[in-house]
Parts: sequence; C-alpha cells; structure tokens
Amino acid sequence: MEYKKKGLFQREGMISFSSSILAIICGLLFGLIILLVSNPSQASGGFMMILQGGFTDGMQGIGQMFYYATPIIMTGLSVGFAFQTGLFNIGAAGQFTIGAFVAVLIGVKCTFLPAGIHCLVAILGAALAGALWGMLPGILKAFRNVNEVISSIMMNYIGMYLVNLLIQKLIYDHVKNQSMAVADTANLPKAGLDKIFPNTDINVGIIIVIVFVVLVYIILNRTTFGYELKACGKNQNASKYAGINAKRNVVLSMVISGALAGIGGALLYLANSGKYLQVLDIIAPEGFSGISVALLGMSNPIGILFAGLFIGHLTVGGYNMQLFDFAPEVIDMIIAAIIYCGALSLLFKGMISKIQLRKEKKKKDNLKKEE
Repeated sequence: MEYKKKGLFQREGMISFSSSILAIICGLLFGLIILLVSNPSQASGGFMMILQGGFTDGMQGIGQMFYYATPIIMTGLSVGFAFQTGLFNIGAAGQFTIGAFVAVLIGVKCTFLPAGIHCLVAILGAALAGALWGMLPGILKAFRNVNEVISSIMMNYIGMYLVNLLIQKLIYDHVKNQSMAVADTANLPKAGLDKIFPNTDINVGIIIVIVFVVLVYIILNRTTFGYELKACGKNQNASKYAGINAKRNVVLSMVISGALAGIGGALLYLANSGKYLQVLDIIAPEGFSGISVALLGMSNPIGILFAGLFIGHLTVGGYNMQLFDFAPEVIDMIIAAIIYCGALSLLFKGMISKIQLRKEKKKKDNLKKEE
C-alpha cells in the first residue's frame, strides 16, 4: 500500500514537471516568433541571449537573477499557498502594493529606529498590511460565499488608487515625482553577497525568500494546520463534518497569502536599488507574474522557487538583448509571453494525465485478456 502511494506521488510529480516544461517551451517558441517578426537578422542571437539569461555575465548576471526573482517568488508563494487551500488569490498585486507602501512609509518616517530593527519593522509592517488586505476577500468568501476572484480583483484597484493617494499625502517627492527615499537603516543589508556577486543589487532578500519557501513547505506538508487548510480546499462540507472550522481556515489562508505578497513588496522597495513607488494607474505586475510562477511551480513551494529563478534568469537575458538592437518593448513582450504561458501548464497537466490514464487502462485490459 505504501509502495503504491509513493508511486502515485512520483507519477503526479512527473506529470506536473512535464506540464511545466511544455508550458515553458511554448512561451519560448512564442518569443522566437516575436523576434523573427520584429528583427529577423538578429533573431537567433537574441534568442540565444534569452536562453543564456543570467549566465551571460557570470556572477554579476546570477546576482541580478536572484534580485529579479526575489519579489516574484514571494508573490508566487502567496498565490500558490492560496491554490493549495482551494482559493484563487488573484489579489496578490494589491496586497503587494499595500505592503510595499507600508514598508516605504516606515522606511521614510521611522528614522529613529536603529539599523537592523528599522528594516525588520518595515518588513513586519508590510506583512501586516498585506495580511489585512487579504483578509477582506477571505471574510467575504467565508461568511457570504463571495467569489474570491471577484473581490480580490476589486481590492487590487482599491489598493492601487489608495496607495497613489497616500504617496502624495505622506511620502511624495515633488521634485522627482515619486516616493521619498527610505533611510539607509531601512534598506536590506547585503550580508557580503555583494562581494560574491559584484556590481549587482542583490541583498539578503533572496535568503529571506528561501526561508519562507521552506517555512511554507513545512506548514503545508508537515503540520496539522496545513492539512486542515488543504482539506478545506478539497471539500469544505466534508471538512466541516470532520470537525474542522472551514470558515476560519478560509480567512486564515487569505491572511497568510496576503502577508506573503506584502513581504514581497517590502523586499523589492527596501533593496537600495534605485526603485521608488510612483503615482501611476498601473497594477503591480509582480502580482500577476506570481500567478504564472505559482502555475509553473504547480503551487509547490520548491517548484515556485525554481520557477521564480527561471523567470529572473529570462529577465536578465531579456535586458541583454538590447545588444542586438531589440527595442525594450519587444523584450517586455517576450518576457510577458513566457510568463503568461505558465497558465498553459494546467492545460498540459490535464492532457498528460488523460494520456497516462488511457495507457494504464489499456495495459489493464491487455492483462485481463491474457488471463
């Protein structure tokens, strides 16, 4: 029995991995078509540059890959955590934005805090803000059965406009038309990583991300709380009859998911990389990138880590494509196409599962005929 169970998990893992690889190939092929249409003579060189990605510039490129991957791994964990519990948190972008604003606000205003503590307080503030922003869709889902996709999309727009208003009221730099710079004490420390990866924006954010990947994996797969959350996602009615408080778990799932996205916002804007909050009517793309990262990683925290690193790898390669005279808009299109092709991984997973089931059924039928 244990052997069969282990075999089932291995087969499921292989199906998930295969579907993700197929989705990535589709995205890369679509990117190649864009290159051929926009600049045929440079298409092959540009495409190879995408594939080389962060490895093109040695340790510098790898460091930038880690930097670009940091926020989208966190939003991927946010979306993946909700997926595992049967919820579709499409509001990660709003939670990310609110978390980023609170982190920057603390970074600008709380200059009385010492180094180390200041940064930690900013991250905790971002987590709390993201958690509160995720709580409302969770409450509406749990107590009024409001679809979390609808409510969280609405919260994205509310968050975007609210942050635009608050930036202008509280931390606006009128000269540069952006948020004020956070205090040096609020920036994430390099912890010697800048020596390993010189001339990059890398900091301890990537280490924090890895810690959260391990933590989320343990919560979901090694704790009673995680089992209850996943059970509620599979079947709320059955969970209720088993004595599990389904409503509480739905709210908690969205709260944790929102906190993860909020931390992602903090890690991006406390990186001392020259990135500032701007008053723009644009929803944070990191939230939607997190959806694709979660899909590519099949909502598994370890898979999400590698999917996020892969997107960071492609992003570095995309920027290097400017050496082949490709316009920045073309580069953005290719990266976006690859990211959003991640949604095809679910389609491929279903197709591969059906093919596998047919093969097994045919094999069983043949065995019965032989008997």
